[in-house]
Formats: sequence, C-alpha cells, structure tokens
Amino acid sequence: MDDGSTDGTPEVLSEWAGRDRRVRVLRQEAAGIVAALELARSVAAGTWLARMDADDVCAPTRFQRQHALMEADPVLAACGTGVRYFPRSEVRDGARRYEAWLNQPLTPEELERELFVECPLPHPTFFLRADAVEAAGGYRDPGWAEDYDLILRLWEAGGRLARLPEVLLRWRERDGRLHRRHPAYGPDAFVRCKVHYLRRTLLRGRKGAVIWGAGPVGKAFARALLAVGTPVLAFVDVDPRKIGQQVYGAPVVDTETGLATRGGLHLAAVGQAGARSRLREVLRAGGLRELQHFVTVA
Repeated sequence: MDDGSTDGTPEVLSEWAGRDRRVRVLRQEAAGIVAALELARSVAAGTWLARMDADDVCAPTRFQRQHALMEADPVLAACGTGVRYFPRSEVRDGARRYEAWLNQPLTPEELERELFVECPLPHPTFFLRADAVEAAGGYRDPGWAEDYDLILRLWEAGGRLARLPEVLLRWRERDGRLHRRHPAYGPDAFVRCKVHYLRRTLLRGRKGAVIWGAGPVGKAFARALLAVGTPVLAFVDVDPRKIGQQVYGAPVVDTETGLATRGGLHLAAVGQAGARSRLREVLRAGGLRELQHFVTVA
C-alpha cells in the first residue's frame, strides 16, 4: 500500500510485483494511514488480515505462527507477537520500557487487564479476523490512535486478544515516526480514547469514577472524565498532605475510605509499572474485582 510516496518506492514495489505474483501494489494520493489501511482492506478477499510497516522486519514464520494461534481459538479477534526495536543505538529508555511492557502480557486475560494502560498489541504485528474487523467498522480516524481504537472496538464487541511470546517482528525506531509528531498519538489523545471506551463499557451504569492517585495521571483522567460529564467521586492517595484536600471539586481520601466507596468504577491511575502492581494488590485485598470494580489505567 503506497500512500502517495514521492521517492523511488513505486519502482521498487513494481519490481517486487513482477517477481512474485502474490504481491499486489495499491497506490493512492497521500491521504494518511487510515485511508491507506481502509483501501487495502476494501480489496482484501481473505479470511485474515495481517499488517506491518514497510521499514520493519518480519520473521519468516510469523504469519504461520499467528494463523495457527487464531485457528486454535475461534473467539480470538486479533493477535500479535513479541517485538524488538532496532537499531538498538536509536532506542531510548522510554521505548525500551514500552518494549518490555508489550512483551509481557500473553493470554487474553492478561491482555484484557492491561487494555486501558496502553494498546497491548503492537500495530505492525496485528493478525486479525477480517469479518471481526468488518463488523467493528474497520479503521477509523476519531482523533486518537487508529490501532488502539480498533482494538478497543474489537474487545467491546466481545473479541478476545492474544500474543505469541516469540519476537517475530523487528520494529524500526527513528525520530520521524508518526507517533512522535502527530497529536493523535499524544498523551492527551490517548487519555481521551481510554475515557471514551471506559464510558461505553466499564463505566456504564456507574455513578462516576473513583481515581486512585492524585498525581499527573489521575488528574489527566479526571479532566477528561469531567469534560464529557462523568463525575469524579473521589481521589484516593497515600500522601497525608493531600488527604482532606479537594482536586477538581472531589475530595482526596485515604485508602480505607477509598475501598469503602461504592457505586463508581475505581481507576488505578498511577504511572509506574511497579506502583500499578502494588495498587492492584491493595484493591484486590480490599475485595474489589479487576474489570468489574476496578481497572488499571495510565
């Protein structure tokens, strides 16, 4: 899929198509990734959709392994693989932490628990049921990341997610990547995306949200929730200097009071992975069930 390239890409693609009858080249005037993906999807006739970016490197066994995983479980709507950024000299600390996080959750249950932290499957490793994507409405441009939006809609419709443990895609890291320069991939857009789907799913029928963590992550979620009319019932924090104060009109309470607060969805809104794990333990020990009474967000 050539989205309006102006270099030698058309010639390279034509050469490949001439050497391998399985290669079909599609071209459009530069219209962006969503339009390109949807044009490619509109002419795809197979049961499965798989994608990657032109500058990444795919293992020869990737599609075979993903196909076998999906065939073994008809409830799966999408799966991914492990990834490794390259060249390593270009991979910053933040990308290394993200890579490590992506390569941890495997099972549908593990991936679902991480779903509102970040998109748990790397987009270049998507292997999808074509009919599930069609039923979900395909790729869209809602003002936030198109891959995350699709994954959340597949999950909302009852589709499950999985990931192979092997690193089957080498993901190229470079400064010009779209997610670094487009506002749709910025922190505020991700929070708006998460709040949008929380309101459609886990927040439905709730009085509002109880936000665990009165730091930057919790405040960002509070702003996004209040902007769309969802009340913040309380903030929960361990800092005695914050307890008893108000943030955006909501009281800051201690852990015991927070655990006793019912009627709202509890959002574990802390930034660090270690803190998220500890907070999960506190919430579970307090009798709250994950994805029923609370969800971890970041």
